[in-house]
Amino acid sequence: MQHDSVGYWKATLALIRNVLIVWFVVSYGLGIILAPALNSIKLGGYPLGFWFAQQGSIYVFVALIFYYAKAMGKLDEKFDVHED
Repeated sequence: MQHDSVGYWKATLALIRNVLIVWFVVSYGLGIILAPALNSIKLGGYPLGFWFAQQGSIYVFVALIFYYAKAMGKLDEKFDVHED
């Protein structure tokens, strides 16, 4: 049985690209570039820009790991390359 390896590879690269974009925006955008603007908002007594730079980005990274694993599993099933 032949699989659509080109389609699978394109879908995999698109998923990786999207996860990396979110990772970049949260870590660099919210944690560094927009931190001064976000510091006017308080979260748990701390400025939001500081929170994103220190803890928020880590929470988002962990969430991205779980999202990637689940989305990759769905892609594997869609293209019939999953493990039984």
